[in-house]
Amino acid sequence: MIKQLSAFITILFFFQVSFGQQDIIPKQYQSIKEVYGDLDKDGIQEKVVVYNMSDKEDEINGIDREVVIFKKDKDNWKIWERSTSAVGNSQDGGMMGDPFEDIEIKNGILLISQSGGSSWKWGHTDKYRYQNNNFELIGYTSNFGKLCEYWVSVDFNVMTGKINVSKEYEKCDEDDESQTVYKKENENFTYKLKNKLTLKNRKKEEVKIITPKYKHELYL
Repeated sequence: MIKQLSAFITILFFFQVSFGQQDIIPKQYQSIKEVYGDLDKDGIQEKVVVYNMSDKEDEINGIDREVVIFKKDKDNWKIWERSTSAVGNSQDGGMMGDPFEDIEIKNGILLISQSGGSSWKWGHTDKYRYQNNNFELIGYTSNFGKLCEYWVSVDFNVMTGKINVSKEYEKCDEDDESQTVYKKENENFTYKLKNKLTLKNRKKEEVKIITPKYKHELYL
């Protein structure tokens, strides 16, 4: 009986320690953006913070980021959800530097925007909604291209599966450097993801979509 009680106390202790660690923000974390909004439609605002996971600059490897969502518990903020997969490293933007642009809450939807590149530039916004006890990706918009080459725009309603893809080819006048669009391609189709993408697993796997008409390759 004493051994069983001892084992129970040990298990309870480790459970409490493990659970408590989920509510800890490490001392070296540095906040880079903080926003407030009602994400679960209970009339109470949540807090969303994007953190640098280190307080030291790393010019070689960059700094990883974590998104943490806090829920109000009386007068305290408790961690509700967290993800190291939704925002890229500080060097993921390539020659343009830090890819993180913004995080905001609109009508209960969490939006995360990032961009990067050099001569070839890219940018995208993820839209997450709290449903099915998870922050699921419900929308994705992106732009990719290069001046005097082409630009591709994607609008993906993940919930309905509807995708609009437009591609504009352009050429530049060598004298005044003005751009002229000489060809446009547009297509609409439906694509259902095999697995749900969430705030937590956003970058766990690469999603590649080939458009049916023009065979453009899209990556989420």
